[in-house]
Amino acid sequence: MREAKGDDGTRPQGDDGTRPLPVPVIEEARSEGEFAQSASAADHRPRPTFADGGDKAGRFWARRRVPAALLAVLFLAGTGLLLYDVVAVRADHPAMRWRRELAGELGKRPLDDTAVLVGAGVAAALGLWLLVLAATPGQRGLLPMRRTHSDVRAGLERTAAATVLRDRAMDVPGVQSVRVRMKRSTVRVRAVSHFRELDDVRGDLDTTLADGIHGLGLAKAPGLSVHVARPGGKG
Repeated sequence: MREAKGDDGTRPQGDDGTRPLPVPVIEEARSEGEFAQSASAADHRPRPTFADGGDKAGRFWARRRVPAALLAVLFLAGTGLLLYDVVAVRADHPAMRWRRELAGELGKRPLDDTAVLVGAGVAAALGLWLLVLAATPGQRGLLPMRRTHSDVRAGLERTAAATVLRDRAMDVPGVQSVRVRMKRSTVRVRAVSHFRELDDVRGDLDTTLADGIHGLGLAKAPGLSVHVARPGGKG
């Protein structure tokens, strides 16, 4: 028996007023370029990672106690010795021998003398080094985490973050070994897969590591670069 249809091609309602449910059509969409690269492609675009909102967390500033202590000791010793010599001269005592010889050498040596140029270069390098230390935060091995409270600041060491991501990557089926390099702006992952398709392994790594980076709670989530290859031949 053939079922009757209406003019619009739909089935008529039954006696009880019900209408058959439509069957949805599901199409799997794959983003353009996803998993299209070969195993050795260096321009593989990783899955983007995002950081949750929260208070802005800047980098940690290093205390730099050793350079500050050395500079303070040298400055205190030099000024103390010079002050003692000046006071001695004011008290009608002769100046120290080192100051007389230094003044004589500086008076008779030209500006293009090798010793003068070397001394000026060392002083300039030391001053530049101190300026760099004063203007940069340091603590490159400590990654700031998201601030959920204004009175609390937290950081995560790079080595610890790399270890966490490596453990997450080793859980992906098909991964034989993983090497993770954690930087401030990028996480570079090189994995070796001994079975499964390389594109499938890289896709799982992208998803797993992106979730892992998000779970680290960093203030600025770094980008992700994944490279998957087969084990090299022996011999």
